[in-house]
Parts: sequence; structure tokens; C-alpha cells
Amino acid sequence: MNCILLPATNFQHDNASAYINNLAQITHVNKVLTAKVGDTLKIGQLGGKLGSAIIKNITPDSIQLSHIQLTINLPPKLNLTVVLALPRPKVLRRLIMDMTALGVNDIILINSYRTQKSYWQSPMLARLDEFVLEGLQQGVDTVAPRISLQKRFKPFVEDELASLITNRAIVAHPYSVLSFAQYMQQPLLENPEPLHNSTLPSMVFIGAEGGWIDYEIDLLAEQGCTAVNIGPRILRTEAAVNVILGQWLL
Repeated sequence: MNCILLPATNFQHDNASAYINNLAQITHVNKVLTAKVGDTLKIGQLGGKLGSAIIKNITPDSIQLSHIQLTINLPPKLNLTVVLALPRPKVLRRLIMDMTALGVNDIILINSYRTQKSYWQSPMLARLDEFVLEGLQQGVDTVAPRISLQKRFKPFVEDELASLITNRAIVAHPYSVLSFAQYMQQPLLENPEPLHNSTLPSMVFIGAEGGWIDYEIDLLAEQGCTAVNIGPRILRTEAAVNVILGQWLL
């Protein structure tokens, strides 16, 4: 945790004081930070600003805070929607954490041909808020991404996708002949100005292990999504997510 995020209900007396009652956060303060009464913690209010607080008292199930200062603005979100084929449950936690920490604004978990039906019954889906909190505390942010579930691929693509694309959309596909670098040069053919964030697509589709099948690629192409590769190597979903989203951070 690079900061400790607290819900608004944990702040008292017009934010003059607050308390930590999340056991994972208490353990982190005690075991990792080895903080003591009088030490300063980096905190934030969920949905609000970032700042600091001083530890007033520590008990096994609560940490009281005083001298709350919430004056630091949040890092900007990425102007990006990630549509991710629902991955294996044990991978889901890491991906939600990473995408949240990187600042993705919207996450859509979608069904795909290679998504096993059992994934949709995984108890991990009920823990998305927990994984988001971990990602926010890692990336020092307070605003959670919007997450939605789409269990039917074709209806989503045909009926909803077009209204969600605000700029352009790409599909990560290792067998595409067009590379991401080539794709990013395309706007320069008509408008030869330096690349900037507005040229980046507003939506990216990333498959689970095994990627997208040809039918899915073709259906997405009909809605204006361009398939691109990110190099000659075929990466795991976790690696692909971080490589692709790194383009927005840069």
C-alpha cells in the first residue's frame, strides 16, 4: 500500500479525525510500516482527495487518526476503456489491481469463445471491490474505475459498442499484420503533427489466454475496431495488459 484509503464514513467531526478499521490496513500499518503513535501516514478519502494524518492511538482492531490534511489532487485517469475477456480467476485479481493502479477509467469484463463458462461462477467476481481498493492504494488514487460485466459477446458488440467508442478502438491480436506502432502513425498521413494523447484509441480489447478467434476479430472489425499486434512475441494476458497500457502512461 502506497497510501491508505478510507471511506467517507470513517471520517469524523468535519474530517478533523478518522479511524482505520480494515484489518488488512491495520496489519500493514503495524507490520509493514511499523508505524507508532505520533507517526504520519499517507491517506486518502475514497472518492475524494489525498493527504496525510497523524496516528493518535492504536488498538488491535482500530487505529485512530488526527490532524487530517486532504489537500492533494488525484493523478489524472487514462482516457481509456479496457474490454477484457474474462480471464482465469487466479489472474483476475492481478489484472483488476494493475488496471486500477494504472488509472484505467472503465473496465468491461466480457465473455469470449475461449472464456470457460465456469469463470462466470467464480467467487472472485464478488471480490472486485476488494481488488480495486488494492489497486487504488498501489497507484495512489481514490476514484475507482467503473466495472461492468458483459456475458454475451455478440449482442454487446452489435448493440452497444458503437456508442461507447469516443475516439478509436483497437483489438490486441498477435496475428495481425498491423503493428501498434504502425497504427499510431496512421493519423499522421492526413495530419502530420506530433503524436499526442488524443491520437491514442479510447478503447482496447484484450483477450484471455488463447486470444480472440477469427469470428470475434471480424465482428469487432465491423464496428470499426482495428486489430494490432504489439510485437512478434505472444504474451500472457497480464503482460499484454501492462505493455499496452504503458503506451497511455508514456
